[in-house]
Amino acid sequence: MYKEDRLPHNSKEGIVFMLIISIISVNTIAPIIMGLELGFSKENYLATLKIIPFMWIIVVLLVRLVAGPVVGKVMPKFMGQTDGFNARVLLNILLNVTVLSILLTIIGPMVGTKQISLEPFQNFFHSWFRNFGVAFWIELLIAQPIARFAMKKMHARQARQVEYIN
Repeated sequence: MYKEDRLPHNSKEGIVFMLIISIISVNTIAPIIMGLELGFSKENYLATLKIIPFMWIIVVLLVRLVAGPVVGKVMPKFMGQTDGFNARVLLNILLNVTVLSILLTIIGPMVGTKQISLEPFQNFFHSWFRNFGVAFWIELLIAQPIARFAMKKMHARQARQVEYIN
């Protein structure tokens, strides 16, 4: 079976792929959303940096435990057998960002303010549309392409090593 060089081939590569995407995403999406919410300032950025390690752990857990399984079940319902790589990637990004942005629109403010409140639910639709838009474009244009490029380079290096041995 053909393996796509832009995607992970095993669980070790899957971890690297997820780490690249999650680190880029958390370090770009969170500061942008916080800036849009509270204003772009040095103080707000520094406050965001204190929260990022916790958000990164939450994002990785949500990807592995919630978004991954949900998207894995939903994708086959929308995917056609003739759909190409780009269509599948776009659908995967759309579904993952949808699930994660819904959850993180609720969880993020609670982590950021260090208190459980109804505020994220009261402002959900206003916040979610903005959060989804920021996350979708960061994933589509920055995080995912960088991770796929890293996989392609990793697989090319592996292929050169196999050729060198033979």
